[in-house]
Amino acid sequence: MKHKRELVFVCSGSDCKKAGSKQLKKGLKKELSDGPWKGCCKLISTKCMDMCKSSPLAIVDNHFIKKADQSKVTLAIKKALDKQGS
Repeated sequence: MKHKRELVFVCSGSDCKKAGSKQLKKGLKKELSDGPWKGCCKLISTKCMDMCKSSPLAIVDNHFIKKADQSKVTLAIKKALDKQGS
């Protein structure tokens, strides 16, 4: 069975940028570009998602991750990829 790539959306609106979304995306890009994660995820920047009080915001596997940090997003990606394998 062929696995699809997991889409990871990171808000790049002004409030999310102030809250660290740029650094979040940079860290995720580095982490996802090598090792066992290579090629299984696509990182996508979005415009403002109007959830500024929860910034920075990310979406993985149709789940919103409020006040996202690298560990929360990485865990969500791992769960989504494990779910694909089941």
